Amino acid sequence: MGTNLTKFALTMKRIRLANLPTKIYRLERLSNELGANIYIKRDDQTGSELTGNKVRKLEFEVADAIEQGCDMLITCGGIQSNHCRATVAAATLMCMKSAVLLRISDEPPVRGNYFLDRLLGADVRFCTKDEYRNYRQEIMEEMAEKYRKQGHKPYIIPEGASNAIGTLGYYTCMQEILEQEKQMGITFNTIVVATGSGGTIAGLHLANELGKLGKRCIGMAVCDDIKYFTDIADRISNEAKPLLKEFLDTEDYSNAVLLRDNIEINDKYVGIGYALSRPEELEFIRKIARLEGLILDPVYTGKAMYGLWNELQKNADPKTAINPEDNVLFIHTGGLFGLFPISDTFPL
Repeated sequence: MGTNLTKFALTMKRIRLANLPTKIYRLERLSNELGANIYIKRDDQTGSELTGNKVRKLEFEVADAIEQGCDMLITCGGIQSNHCRATVAAATLMCMKSAVLLRISDEPPVRGNYFLDRLLGADVRFCTKDEYRNYRQEIMEEMAEKYRKQGHKPYIIPEGASNAIGTLGYYTCMQEILEQEKQMGITFNTIVVATGSGGTIAGLHLANELGKLGKRCIGMAVCDDIKYFTDIADRISNEAKPLLKEFLDTEDYSNAVLLRDNIEINDKYVGIGYALSRPEELEFIRKIARLEGLILDPVYTGKAMYGLWNELQKNADPKTAINPEDNVLFIHTGGLFGLFPISDTFPL
């Protein structure tokens, strides 16, 4: 398969795939209910097949794959992974082959993001939760070797595109936010984002630290715990520093010091586990849909917004509470397709 770049601008080592900038506006009714100033950045509108936060990361991953002469993308995730669907869509768009390693418990019905993976032409391999946790990199390497023997040159993208290259997507997102702040005449004191693999919060942390912006960037964990994501964000952001010159033609930040203590992860809203929903979370998603005409997803944004809502309450824990006088920006990272497979569980 040959890669056709005629429709796409390839600047430095970034290929433009997303519809940017994504809009920011105030959630009027939710803000009034809480006595707060809550704004939303609609990164769920970066595209349609290529919707969500992963597209910003894929702009750098795909460009790097193309520069290396690769004709195939391999990645991994859960059965309803937004990242896998976006990667498959990007590969197909760029005339590349794709393969995904999907974590399952039982043979899944073909619906939601998994349906789109199939529809867009991805090769699919399943693995158990234990295999995924302990051996996913080895399995993807094994997949890559099989495709090399078939004449392909594969490029492996980690879970969530959460590595040094991918995190540049949210370093540049922060630059976009700063420009929008100027246009709107407002400063966002606090930025809240769902955290499931760590790359998005790492990019925001990187930009916040290097720019000395003084913002409070909160990663609302949807799985795992504070230490897990703090370790990931600290490692990825430090690995990304030397790439800024190469990928974005900025000054050389290789020796800049990033303060680990400034990484804030809130793990109070993981609930009963990744991609598992409690009744109160589903009821909250319904509440926001009817209050703001805004659709959140059960895996990421529903839990993250539920966390934001709780941390703005008057009885919130002072250690994690969000000041209602702050201008709070919630980044909507997408996930619409993941709603449909569980539609029958919602209290409608």
